[in-house]
Amino acid sequence: PSVSLSVMPFLFFALLTTKHVTYSPKSICALKGSTVIMDCTYSYPAGHTVQTAFWTKSLPPAAGVEPPDLLDDPEYRDRVQYLRDKSCRLSLRDVRESDQSKYYFRFITDKPGGKWQGTDGVYLSVTGLQVEVPERVMEGDKVTLTCKTTCRLTDRTSFTWYRNGASLSSSTEQLYVQSASRENRDRYSCGVWNLFSPEIPLDVLYGPKSISVSISPSGKIVEGSSVTLTCSRTSLVTKGENFTLNNISSVNSEGYKCKSSNEHGEKYSDAVTLNVLYPPKNTSVSISPSGEIVEGSSVTLTCSSDGNPPVQKYTWFKDGGSSPVGSGHSYSFTLDSESSGQYYCEAQNEHGSRGSEAVLLNFKSTND
Repeated sequence: PSVSLSVMPFLFFALLTTKHVTYSPKSICALKGSTVIMDCTYSYPAGHTVQTAFWTKSLPPAAGVEPPDLLDDPEYRDRVQYLRDKSCRLSLRDVRESDQSKYYFRFITDKPGGKWQGTDGVYLSVTGLQVEVPERVMEGDKVTLTCKTTCRLTDRTSFTWYRNGASLSSSTEQLYVQSASRENRDRYSCGVWNLFSPEIPLDVLYGPKSISVSISPSGKIVEGSSVTLTCSRTSLVTKGENFTLNNISSVNSEGYKCKSSNEHGEKYSDAVTLNVLYPPKNTSVSISPSGEIVEGSSVTLTCSSDGNPPVQKYTWFKDGGSSPVGSGHSYSFTLDSESSGQYYCEAQNEHGSRGSEAVLLNFKSTND
C-alpha cells in the first residue's frame, strides 16, 4: 500500500505537466525576414499564482535547472515580445534561418511543483522565396515559373510577381510566360508581403540565327594570295569559325557558305562568291572564215582570253615580230602574199599579260 501512495502523486503531476500548456498550431512555416506569431494557452490549479512565464528553445536539462529564457539570449532579446496573459503569445520578428527550431512556453507558480511546460512545443520552419524555372526553355515555349518555398507557408498568402523590377498582375504562386523570347533577356522575381526572392534570368535556348560570312582581307583578292572566310552567328557553333584558302586561284571563285549548329538547331548562311583577280590565261586565236581561204578574201582573226578583270587590251603580232601589226579584240585584213604568215595575239589586264599560240594563214591562189 505504501508503494501505491508514492506512485500516484507522480502520475498526477505528469498529467498536469502535459495538459496545462496547449499550442496551436504546433508547426509554423515562416519566411525569412517576416514576423511570426506563436500561440498557446495555459492553465494552472486554483490557489496558484504565476511568478515567472517565458519562452525557451529547450526542455529542462535536469531537475532543478531552468532552461534559458529567450529574452536572455542576445540573438533574440531585441526581436521577441511576450504577452503575459492566459493566451501565451510569442512575437518573433525578422525571422532568420538560425531561428528554425522547436519553441516551448514555460511558467512557474508560487507553489511547490508548480512548474509546467508543454512538451509538444511549436516547430518553426524558416524558408526563403525562390523562383523555379524549367531546366530547358526553348524560344517560343510557354513557360511556367513557380515561386517556391521549402515548406508550405502557414498563413494564406498572395504572391506578387515582378519582371525586370515591374510588378505583374499574377497573384498566385505560378506565373505563365506565353512565348519565351531570346530578345527580352527578362529577369523574374516573386514576393510575399514585402519580402522578395532573388531575381532569376529566364535563359532561353535557341538555334543559330543571323549567319553570315565575311572575307578577310577585304577589297581586291589577287590570285596566289591567302583569304580567310569567317562565319559570324548569334549562337555558339560546334566547328571552327574560320576557313582559310591559301594560294588562291580562279577555281576558288565559286560560292561559299557556312553552317552554324548547336544542340538546338543549325542554320546556313547565304553563299558568298570570291572575286579572285588574275591575269589573262587560256589565250587563243580563231580564224573566220574557217577552212580554205582564197587569195584576196577578207580574213578576221579573233583573240579570246580569260582574265579578271576582263582583258583590257589586245595586241596582234606577225611572224614572231616584236612590233605589233594590229590591236583590238578582232583583227581583219585581206589575205594575199604580203599578209600570209603566222599570227598570234597578246591579251593584257592590270594583273599581267598572256600570248596565244601562233596560227598559220595560207591562201589558195586564184590561178590554181
